[in-house]
Amino acid sequence: MLETLWNIPDLWERLSAERRTILLYGMGNGADKILRVCAEKNIPVAGVFASDGFVRGQSFRGMPVRRWADMKAMYGAENTVVLMAFASSRPEVLENVARIASETTLLAPDVPVFGKGLFDRAFAVAHRAELLAVRELLSDGESRRIFDLVLRYKLSGEISCLLEAVSAPKEVLQNVLRPERIKTAADLGAYTGDTVRSLAAVAPNLETVYAMEPDARNFRKLSDYAEAESRFRVLPVCAAAWNAKTELTFDAGGNRNSSAIANRSAVLSGRPARARTVRALPLDRAVGNGRIDFIKYDVEGSEREAIEGSRNVILRDCPTLLVSLYHRTEDLFALPLFLRREFPFYRRFFLRRAAGVPAWDLNLYVRED
Repeated sequence: MLETLWNIPDLWERLSAERRTILLYGMGNGADKILRVCAEKNIPVAGVFASDGFVRGQSFRGMPVRRWADMKAMYGAENTVVLMAFASSRPEVLENVARIASETTLLAPDVPVFGKGLFDRAFAVAHRAELLAVRELLSDGESRRIFDLVLRYKLSGEISCLLEAVSAPKEVLQNVLRPERIKTAADLGAYTGDTVRSLAAVAPNLETVYAMEPDARNFRKLSDYAEAESRFRVLPVCAAAWNAKTELTFDAGGNRNSSAIANRSAVLSGRPARARTVRALPLDRAVGNGRIDFIKYDVEGSEREAIEGSRNVILRDCPTLLVSLYHRTEDLFALPLFLRREFPFYRRFFLRRAAGVPAWDLNLYVRED
């Protein structure tokens, strides 16, 4: 299947040749990123619509925000191409997306959450050797299935690929994570404690979690949870996971997208940031001599720096790693190859993905055995 990808038009080439009316579904940062790419490639976008409950007579980037029913009446569903510009894993939202997709051509452009670059055909061809090397590195057929579908989606924008590229949670627990072996964990990007709770629900022998979270508002909620948790110890650390003890300037949104200013998407570079200084700390310093069985890295585009800051712990304890592979354009190949190069004792690489659009919640699990 992969051999056909290098020579066929990608999403942006397809849109450049499109003669139907192109519409944007959704508002916010994702829509801004898509509009920016369309402008750079001279792809006209005629209008924007939102789900019915979000239409309140407002406008977005000079275009009135309408309902899908309005757009169908204006252009005819058969005469439109819809670009989905937001992320969701909620079943009711995905049902609405599927309904619209049944009436028109609906695509979900892949634009980076953080950083620069675009995963188009030119990018894929330039990094073909690295992509194929990662595919060979993967340890089972399910991982390669997910990899193939995600790669096809990134190039085509076809939502059908994402609807198929979903891993069964029970299979992940049984064949990949092996949570019964986890006694001590590090949650890098702990948010308000929700991912600690998720781990606790499946790890019966959990004793201690080091939970790192840089956002002050999130950290207060994380600390409240840590104080209330009685089944095991939660040790909250108010710091960004990094490769050195320092201070970073953060663009703080008070949500999962709070990140280092350096990670901002290029499309947001001209927009004022809610900047503030946060403490940054390597995991090696945060845990000291404490043994770690499992590390989760979901740190909004700073995964490589966070891994570098965990080097001593990784070399000492060989913990199972969970690394998010969806924040930056190059993450799909750069992070697995970095781990393989820096820590050659890791021999098992698994790729799994939760449901949702676009290709977020794509996780690499790395184990020694």
